[in-house]
Amino acid sequence: MLEVIATSVLDAQLAEMYGADRIELISGIAEGGVTPSLGLIEKVLQTVRIPVHVMVRPHANHFCYDEADLEVMVRDIRLIRDLGAAGIVMGVLGPDGQINLEALKTLLQEAGPLSVTFHRAFDEVRDQPAALRQLARFPAIKRVLTSGGKRSALDAKHEIAELVRQSRELSVRILAGSGLTVETLDEFISQTGVTEVHMGTGVRRNGQALAPIDPDKLKAAAGIIHSYRHRQS
Repeated sequence: MLEVIATSVLDAQLAEMYGADRIELISGIAEGGVTPSLGLIEKVLQTVRIPVHVMVRPHANHFCYDEADLEVMVRDIRLIRDLGAAGIVMGVLGPDGQINLEALKTLLQEAGPLSVTFHRAFDEVRDQPAALRQLARFPAIKRVLTSGGKRSALDAKHEIAELVRQSRELSVRILAGSGLTVETLDEFISQTGVTEVHMGTGVRRNGQALAPIDPDKLKAAAGIIHSYRHRQS
């Protein structure tokens, strides 16, 4: 599976047209992503047919949310669910840097049937294998987006391979992202065994976060993913 970040309707159209399997819809790409506007969510859902997973992150300050932040997130999840998105992307940590399980339960209650990705807040926990086991207890959480605790997933091939191995025994998948490029994608998949990858700047012009999606890069990345799919079939 190839998940591609979209920040606009045009991004979403290009993602679908040139081979993405799923869209992560966000705003504030340079800040790591925050919740997009309801107008943008609605228009993207009306425009594309591939699954759209929407970021639920009320601000980019940190992943430790107060009561007001959580109320905003609950409201956003309810609206995203009602608009018909396929899933949401979220993550919550406590002051101790561990997963805030109580806040997570509250958000998952509102998510209902939505497919949930726990995002890169996971990269700030101290014990990723233990955190993965915690997340796997929640059936709604289908995948964890991670760079293996490093700034770039390319620097965490061993860690990601271990998480992939662990995930095979659990009900959760590893979605690897951050720093992946078309040139490094094939070797990365081969060395880690990951089955889902997440690309943002790696499929944008000149590798710039604020530049538009580059159709040639996206087609090349999709071709690599589809070649693995063909081998497995």
